[in-house]
Amino acid sequence: MQYKLSRLTAACLTALISTGTYADQGNFVGTLSDSARQVYFEGAQVRIKELNLTTTTRRDGSFRFNNLDAGAYTLEISYLGTAPITRTIRITDDKTSTGEFTLSDSRTAIEDVVVYGQRAGQAGALNMQRSADSIQSIVSSDAIGQFPDQNVAEALQRLPGLSIERDQGEGRFVGIRGLDPNLNNVTVNGVNIPSPEAGVRSVALDVFPSELVEGLVVSKSVTPDMDADAIGGSIEVKSLSAFDRAGQSASVTVQASQNQLRDNTSPKVSASYTNRYDLGNRADVLGIAGAVSWSDRDFGSDNIETNGEDELEQRHYTVNRERLGAALNIDYRPDFNNQYYLRTLYSEFSDTEFRQANVFVFDGDDSEIERESKDRFEEQQIFSVTAGGEHQRQQWLFSYQAGYSESSEEEPDALYYVFKTDGFDINSDLLGQIPDLEQEAAVSQLSNYELDEIEFANNLSEDKEYSLKVDIARDLTFSGHAAQIKFGGKYRSREKQQNTNVTFFDGDFDAIDPGMFADETPDWGLGNFGQGLDKDALRSFFNANRSDFEIAQLDSEIESNGESFINEEDIFAAYLMGKIDMDNLRIVAGLRYEKTDFSTSGQRVELVEDELNDIEQVINTPWHVEQDYDYLLPSLNMRYAINENLLARFAYTQTVARPKFEESAAFQIIESKTEENDDGGYDTEREAEVGNPQLKPFESDNIDLSIEYYPGGIGVLSAGYFYKDISNFVVFADVANLPEWNGFDEVIQPVNGEDATLQGVELAWVKTFDSGLLLAANATFSDSEAVTLLDGERFETSLPNQSDRVGNITVGYEDNQWSLRLTMTHKSENLEEIDGDMLLMEDSHQQVDFSGKYYINQNMHLYLNAINITDEPFYAYFNQRSRNAQYEEYGRTFELGFSWNM
Repeated sequence: MQYKLSRLTAACLTALISTGTYADQGNFVGTLSDSARQVYFEGAQVRIKELNLTTTTRRDGSFRFNNLDAGAYTLEISYLGTAPITRTIRITDDKTSTGEFTLSDSRTAIEDVVVYGQRAGQAGALNMQRSADSIQSIVSSDAIGQFPDQNVAEALQRLPGLSIERDQGEGRFVGIRGLDPNLNNVTVNGVNIPSPEAGVRSVALDVFPSELVEGLVVSKSVTPDMDADAIGGSIEVKSLSAFDRAGQSASVTVQASQNQLRDNTSPKVSASYTNRYDLGNRADVLGIAGAVSWSDRDFGSDNIETNGEDELEQRHYTVNRERLGAALNIDYRPDFNNQYYLRTLYSEFSDTEFRQANVFVFDGDDSEIERESKDRFEEQQIFSVTAGGEHQRQQWLFSYQAGYSESSEEEPDALYYVFKTDGFDINSDLLGQIPDLEQEAAVSQLSNYELDEIEFANNLSEDKEYSLKVDIARDLTFSGHAAQIKFGGKYRSREKQQNTNVTFFDGDFDAIDPGMFADETPDWGLGNFGQGLDKDALRSFFNANRSDFEIAQLDSEIESNGESFINEEDIFAAYLMGKIDMDNLRIVAGLRYEKTDFSTSGQRVELVEDELNDIEQVINTPWHVEQDYDYLLPSLNMRYAINENLLARFAYTQTVARPKFEESAAFQIIESKTEENDDGGYDTEREAEVGNPQLKPFESDNIDLSIEYYPGGIGVLSAGYFYKDISNFVVFADVANLPEWNGFDEVIQPVNGEDATLQGVELAWVKTFDSGLLLAANATFSDSEAVTLLDGERFETSLPNQSDRVGNITVGYEDNQWSLRLTMTHKSENLEEIDGDMLLMEDSHQQVDFSGKYYINQNMHLYLNAINITDEPFYAYFNQRSRNAQYEEYGRTFELGFSWNM
């Protein structure tokens, strides 16, 4: 079917090129703004009535029609929330005519509807969604500011079909329609962003402060000019540009927040500035935009978790997260036909965590207890720079872009302590969200423990990508219909490197009294935690006595070498696509070709412990693997305007997703033990954990159907159906039965599994009323089927991290002084993984947030945000809800701030 569609699409495009005609007459360039010419409007539909030519305004409010015969025409501009604008324009041969249009021409109070407050965000997003060529969900910059969202991930959770994975209560990774975040593509200003985290492709979007973002676009169906690695979808982050606004603008926001669980107050400051400078004539303009955001947040969490069988763990977290983000963007437009730009983005995210833990292992008289500490500082950095331009040459549009992006995650001097004791009476049934624990009073005293192990780590992950893209588009007519042919190519070169450096110390601890590290009992709200550990005392003692400790050389070597690797990936892509407007029907179709050259270098690390031959050593063998593959991927997007208010869409696309780097990396960690048995002989057991450089990419056939009703004013009622047939889904299996692993008892390796399917329905409703009331609701109902392997047998289940139900409800109100929103997000339970013979399930999560603003005047306002009002915890369980896997509380957070805009 794929090749038939490919040939059919290619034939249609060839016909379009060969039979198209065009004229080289006059052009028209216009802009759409508010009456003060301070705000531009993106996504407005602009139509020349007599010719039935339609286009949409860009983010700077501009639109363009090329190759028009001389004469007078009727121009119609439609923007949700306003009355249509109708004007007469005149075209002259061989000249570019210009025009400026303001929405306030159509209604006196227009600024109150689409320029000011929360309705601005809804109007902008819905207009862009309505005019899009593919199926999209959009968050405008105005909408981001209307919710108490800390970062990009949390802003995206408000959209239909999107959910987030949280860490310490904060949103980090974004899932689209329940799929793994690694199956999404993330770009910033058109450049693919590498992941700072080791081994993965998914980008934790909490590293981007929401203040630096001008808009977010989620494409759930792709077009041929987009990267194909988007089985879930593509997330585009747009940073601020001077041409998003007219003239000079500035903003400053200061905020203080408090987390109730740890009773800490944290500051946040952000600012932005844009200006446009005329350089000789009206069209010769230089634009500069800059933004910066800084926050320093202190908070924490209380946790209790079990393994579902014989182990319970209490955890107390103290966390500090500091975010620094900055963007500097430059645009130069010497005339109507030429544009140049430079986009930069820098983000620095540091996470300082001190975790104290009590681990109880229940085994009757042989029960053991551990007291542990984790003291680590982790810093992630992302830097992106993009340069490019656009040139209009009669009916041709040439655009190009060069980009470089790099990310890193550094974990220097991480320090872990483990203290152990035994002989105490402990017991728990491990049932309930917060299981009861029976223990003797002496268990809480550190003086009853012995220091067992210290771990010291310096880890670094780096990810770099270079890219070059060229696009060429030509306007033409086909059988009397406006059309466009577009083609181009893209080259991406990426290197992902993981360096692990771990040292284990496990001896010369006899003279150490753990009581010297005792601290006051932590404020842990889930029960009796016992004496705490002094973070500074632990660090100082290690620094002063490190040279006296005995190093576990073999354990250190196998972990350091076995978890280090380098992956390289070169991707070349070329595409051909066409777009045609046939009365009320728009068709966008084409082919995309992608070729991937992949290589990975690591080590085969084997720990040999042989009592028979008195051997104890680590054998390191370099391992390098290369492979290449290519795809020809057709896509079809159709948009049909049933009437002025009702749209229907259909999309068929083929997409791919390359495996996680840690899954396809060349690494093998092998443990081989030869020990004497009860009969006097010797037995050898061999186990391994290995990567799989021969993994095939995920492949997906995607079908989308949707209908959108825009009833007038600012609002939409939509419904959609989606279906995905995914091949080469990656599962983890025991492959010890394969010939290459003869003699091994267990070998865990990621392998390509059987097919998986995902289907569902998305529903959304948004409506603003003249009274100031805003109502919004969306829900996604989905179902998946996947096959994994358990003990060598087929096991049918749902996709990991896929929730059957995801939804949002928002109630808002706004007048000239107040802007209020109360919102609830819901995510139903989902399968995390198969743990032995148990299903690890994440319970449903339902969070309520509030945002309120008081406008002192049109330039200044105060705001109050309340996050997680109901103090919703995170909960996971094994098989049934009464069997605890993890329970974690974060507390409520309140934010008070002041914002000024010019």
